[in-house]
Amino acid sequence: MASCPLKFPPPLVPQKNLSMYVTPLLKKADPDLAKAKSYRPISNFSIISKQHDRLVCKQLVKYLKDNDLLQDLQSAYRAHHSMETTVLKVLSDILPALDTGDLAVPTLLDLSAAFDSIDHNTLLQWLQMSYGLSGNVMNWFASYLRDHAQHVRFSTTSSLSSAVYYGVLPGSVLGPILFLLYTPDLLQLIKRHHLTPHAYVDNTQIYGFCRPHEVDRLADRLSVCIDKTSTWMKSNRLQLKPTKTEVLWCSSSRCQHQIPTGPIRVGNNSVLPVSQVRDLGVHLDADATMTAHVTATIGKCFSAP
Repeated sequence: MASCPLKFPPPLVPQKNLSMYVTPLLKKADPDLAKAKSYRPISNFSIISKQHDRLVCKQLVKYLKDNDLLQDLQSAYRAHHSMETTVLKVLSDILPALDTGDLAVPTLLDLSAAFDSIDHNTLLQWLQMSYGLSGNVMNWFASYLRDHAQHVRFSTTSSLSSAVYYGVLPGSVLGPILFLLYTPDLLQLIKRHHLTPHAYVDNTQIYGFCRPHEVDRLADRLSVCIDKTSTWMKSNRLQLKPTKTEVLWCSSSRCQHQIPTGPIRVGNNSVLPVSQVRDLGVHLDADATMTAHVTATIGKCFSAP
């Protein structure tokens, strides 16, 4: 691996004991306003701080790209790896398999508070061991991650300030790319089970293909892979939510009768297949005809403002 050539500018804002405020935003239109989980915390930074982070992010992404340190199936926050290309890649893998009479089983994993769970020491180890960062660059990231404080501000009311020991800050410029760098082994783990992964920030999907008479074998392999994935996540302080994992069996229109209806084991839970899923804003249905997505789009066009 090439030596780290990054030379970050000196901090334009104090890194030690930096206090920021968090604004709670509603996740859905009609949630329970009394529950904290109904809100998404958004960290607010000064313009100078964001500009400073952009300079660092630009150098970091260039370094990762020049040294081929980012995996092709790990998307977001780099050119030609957008949300649209992620969905297109998954569909371009599934459709040819369905044309040959195979069945496909895309599975969408759900993480609990992924950005808030990252362990700073583990992240710093990954940055050094897997990405070759060292010296002043590592010192900069250690300063950036540690010794922060934050308080919640809503309207004219503010909470007391508290220290931040875990997580990358949602709303920050560097937060999403640092999350990508926190999971370098996850995609390789999935591939070792002869399944195909694709990750878009904290949205991880696994899919595989089989002949109709091999669905039980594929379901067992998928369950084992999810078990190993959950174990890996726990060892890195991430948490998989089995009850919110979605499984979709796909086949061509003429082979819909071959789709299994039995549950798939996800951890200690049994997850029943669904007829459609919403994957990064796109509705996928069991026959991969995009009928569900077209229907949802038309519904929004004709809905009352």
